[in-house]
Amino acid sequence: MPGTRKLGRPTAHRKAMMRGMVTLLLENGQVETTLTRAKEVRSIAEKMITLGKKNTLASRRAALAYITKEEVVTKVFVELAPLYAERNGGYTQIYKLGPRRGDGAEMAIVKLIDYVKPSAKKEKKEKKEKKVEAPALEPTK
Repeated sequence: MPGTRKLGRPTAHRKAMMRGMVTLLLENGQVETTLTRAKEVRSIAEKMITLGKKNTLASRRAALAYITKEEVVTKVFVELAPLYAERNGGYTQIYKLGPRRGDGAEMAIVKLIDYVKPSAKKEKKEKKEKKVEAPALEPTK
């Protein structure tokens, strides 16, 4: 059952770690961590996106109570919630990476499905514009 793993940390430390990781995931679109932490982060992040889909004052306050940055809460309600409006859950994927070199812990990446970073969108537009503006070849003498 999600939310019951202790992760070898005291309660306050564990809650602070999860809040930070969920904020990082929603801000960047992906986070690399251990497999057990990834499973915990996934369940909490999906709850935050579901709050964004409700888009009420109470849901915004609930998200602000958990997510540590106000701009990330705004991003959840403005960008992510409309992106996942047609989807009923399953907003994240976990990719297993294999064991960590130092201690052999199973590593994983948690990603938001169908999410493209805004900087990546700009780069794609620039590449398309460069292809269109290709100069014509001049005849050689």
